[in-house]
Amino acid sequence: MIDFLNRNIFQPYPELLVFLTVAFGFLFGKLRYKAIALGSVTGCLIAGLLFGAWTEVEINGTVKSLFFIMFLFALGYKVGPQFFRGLKTDGLPQVLNAIVVCVSGLLICWVFAAMLGYGPGLSAGLLGGALTQSAVIGVAQDAISTLPGLSSGAAKQEGNLVAIGYAVTYPLGTILCAMLLANILPRLYKKDLAVESAQLAKELDAPDNDPDLAEGYYEVVLRAYTIQRPDIVGRTIEDFENQQKELGHRIYLTRVRRDGKILDHDQQTVLREGDVVAVSALRGSLVDYDARTHIGMETDDVELLGYETETLHVVASEKAQLGKTIGELRREPFMVGVYIDKIYRSGAEFPYRLSSKVERGDTLVLTGPKRLVDPAGAALGKPVPTSFATDMVWVGLGIFLGGCIGIPALTVSGVPISLSTSGGALIMGLVFGYIRGKYPTYGNVPPGAQWFMDTLGLCMFVAVVGINAGPSFTSGLSEAGWGLLVFGAVATVVPLIVGFLFGHYVQKIRFPILMGVLAGGQTTTAAIGAINESSRSQVPTLGYTIPYAVGNVLLTIWGAVIVLLQH
Repeated sequence: MIDFLNRNIFQPYPELLVFLTVAFGFLFGKLRYKAIALGSVTGCLIAGLLFGAWTEVEINGTVKSLFFIMFLFALGYKVGPQFFRGLKTDGLPQVLNAIVVCVSGLLICWVFAAMLGYGPGLSAGLLGGALTQSAVIGVAQDAISTLPGLSSGAAKQEGNLVAIGYAVTYPLGTILCAMLLANILPRLYKKDLAVESAQLAKELDAPDNDPDLAEGYYEVVLRAYTIQRPDIVGRTIEDFENQQKELGHRIYLTRVRRDGKILDHDQQTVLREGDVVAVSALRGSLVDYDARTHIGMETDDVELLGYETETLHVVASEKAQLGKTIGELRREPFMVGVYIDKIYRSGAEFPYRLSSKVERGDTLVLTGPKRLVDPAGAALGKPVPTSFATDMVWVGLGIFLGGCIGIPALTVSGVPISLSTSGGALIMGLVFGYIRGKYPTYGNVPPGAQWFMDTLGLCMFVAVVGINAGPSFTSGLSEAGWGLLVFGAVATVVPLIVGFLFGHYVQKIRFPILMGVLAGGQTTTAAIGAINESSRSQVPTLGYTIPYAVGNVLLTIWGAVIVLLQH
């Protein structure tokens, strides 16, 4: 029988220890209080430190690098379209606020690290944990390994201190960020996020006050009527639908049953008395039209109403449609009978409003009859058929090219300065993600594969980091002292306050949106969850996506910058 209590059991099988660490890490990550969870990344790091201290097993550095470079490419790939979109005029205010948050965060961490006498390892750990950016661990460790004048033993020790500093400061940093943005700042300024978000949502919908986008409202209805009135007898389907369009109604006849048989759909079909027609419409349009008065009695026809609609994912890329609002798109001729069910931006569902603009790289989920959905998809951009196959040529080439551009280094005062292979992978991920958004027929990486590379890649990486750092955790924590926790908390709050004052008083950003901008700038996913929960709305997410993309890039780079500053 295998003795699992024997800590030496993992010495010949370190790979098993990694998977055990990840399992316990995800278990720890499920611990939560209200909307704030410990998170799988922090959970894996804590589990790694515990198992590492117990087993004293050393994991090969290649394994760690493999998962980390995969994670960074996936991160860049996911935020690429939003990152480059933010560089356009309409996204610049949010980009500027994110830069203010990130730069002030770097400066405050640098000042504290210098004041406390931290080396590059603890300095980077302080920055990564206080600003809640896990990628700092890997980038900083890569930078430390290239520092001149450090023996391999000293570099290893400093690298372990990165993980220790992060583990100490990250949990409190996450909690403080969420509390400050979701509760403390709104109360200090006497703002009710729920009321403010509801008011802002109404204002965003002001150009078109149709109630069909209200939460919980079932927008599209499909009903059957027997033709008994003379209003539409003798008219073609096309004529009827055009007339309703001129009257401002979105009403369509999708199928016809005649003499017990369902006819093939033809826009030139002439309607007869006694035909049973399937009517697809917006609920408000059908109520205004009063079908019983103009068509006849409603009936229940399971076969007629049970036709299959098509759901098509389309990546917005047609220049003529980019920048238009949802309300404007709905009035386009090619959108007749087609409905926008959902919009995804940067891999997450985007809470759109009628005034929301469609941007390059957005994924629109269209629903409706196939004969109408396909042309609408072609008019909007590139239809993306559902596929679970990952284009590994695209992924492998992107990571390889990114690593190659990260290898060359300039030397400043004897210190080699380069992107490193991990930094190159991040940059190339941004570029490849942007290309994918613009030309979506290339580089399919389905959500499951993105999750594997992004979430699991990072968790595997920090699990290995924790295992390797475990034996020195106690001594490292003793070296850091309580000052690390206290100054880490201050370093979390100060950049958010600076960004808030700049956004509120200078940029005049609306309060719910500004809370989302600050959460994105500090890349704190738990904070946007807490803000949305406090708002009882998804409106703050409108300010989250662009700063999140910018923050991920800048804060990751800061991991190498603070190492150079503290060397």
